[in-house]
Amino acid sequence: MLPTSPPGSTLFFFSMAAAITFLMNLANRLLTDPEKLKAWRKEISDYYRQLREAQKSGDEKQMEKLMKKQQYIMQLSNKISMQSTKVMLIFLFPLLIVWFFLGGIYGGAQIAFFPGVGWDLPIPMFGASLFWWYTLCSLLFSTIFSHLFGLVSVE
Repeated sequence: MLPTSPPGSTLFFFSMAAAITFLMNLANRLLTDPEKLKAWRKEISDYYRQLREAQKSGDEKQMEKLMKKQQYIMQLSNKISMQSTKVMLIFLFPLLIVWFFLGGIYGGAQIAFFPGVGWDLPIPMFGASLFWWYTLCSLLFSTIFSHLFGLVSVE
């Protein structure tokens, strides 16, 4: 039986967010090459930095040289997007099924109390604490696990 009121429901969604985020980050680590992605991101970042500098200084030769590289940079961006999409597609349908099931149980239930705000966050269309509590927990664990698995660089 699932807990339908706080603090049980709060802890249930906290734990569920931790488990799902852990699995997604683990899959991301296993199915992608984080070092290659970091190198691609650095190359793209360097390109745009050089482009900004060339535009700022008005260096037409440098801008022309960089514009020739633009298609390659776009291809790198697409490769990065495809790597992220792989993991998302694996988890999309199972998560939709889980959320459909949980939405039926917790649809209008109060899941978590937000200090200083109350049970529902005052954001139009998404006042339900179910959505916001899971989102906040997921963001927390995503940050933690992506650093633990080396999916993001800290510079």
